[in-house]
Amino acid sequence: MRSLSLTRRIMGLFLLTVLPYNSYANEIWIDINTTEYTLTVMEGDKIQYIFENIAIGRFGTTWYKKTRDDKTPLGDFQIGWINTNSRYHLFFGLNYPDRETAKRAMEENTITRETWLSILAATNREETPPQQTELGGYIGIHGIGHGDPEVHNQFNWTNGCIALTNAQIDLLSRWITPGIMVKIR
Repeated sequence: MRSLSLTRRIMGLFLLTVLPYNSYANEIWIDINTTEYTLTVMEGDKIQYIFENIAIGRFGTTWYKKTRDDKTPLGDFQIGWINTNSRYHLFFGLNYPDRETAKRAMEENTITRETWLSILAATNREETPPQQTELGGYIGIHGIGHGDPEVHNQFNWTNGCIALTNAQIDLLSRWITPGIMVKIR
C-alpha cells in the first residue's frame, strides 16, 4: 500500500509554502506529487486541501510520454475540459500534449513537423491539443468509476492519468474549472 511518512509529508508542505507555484495570490491551482501520491489544492501559496493515496500510471512517470506507455507525464498543464459523464465518474482533461512536450518530441524526431504545428496552433488558440498523436492524449484527473477500490488503494493502475476515489473526485470538483493550472511533479 502506498503511504506517506510524516516527515516526507511535512517536507512537501514546507516546499509548497516556501516555493509557491505562481505569483497569483488568490489563484487556485493543483499540485500533484507523484512520489508522495498526493494531490494538493492550492490557493496561491496556501494549502486548501490535500487528497492522499492517489494513483498514477501503472509504469510511473516520464517527461517523454508516448502513446500506450502507461506513464504519467510530468510538467505544467491546465484543465482543458470536464466530462461529467465519464466511465471514471468525473474526468478533468488536461491540455496534454502541451507546447513543452511537443517541443522536446520535435527536437528528438518523435513527432512529425505537421503534428508539432497542430499542437502549437492549438496551444496558441488556447484550445485542447490533438489527443491522438504519438505522444498520447486523453490525460486527466479522474475517479475510479465502477473500478475496484482495493486495486486503487494498493496499485498505480491508470494508463497515465491521475486517479482519485469517486468521493475524492466529487470533492475536488468544487475547485475545478477549465484553465486551472496543474503541476505534476
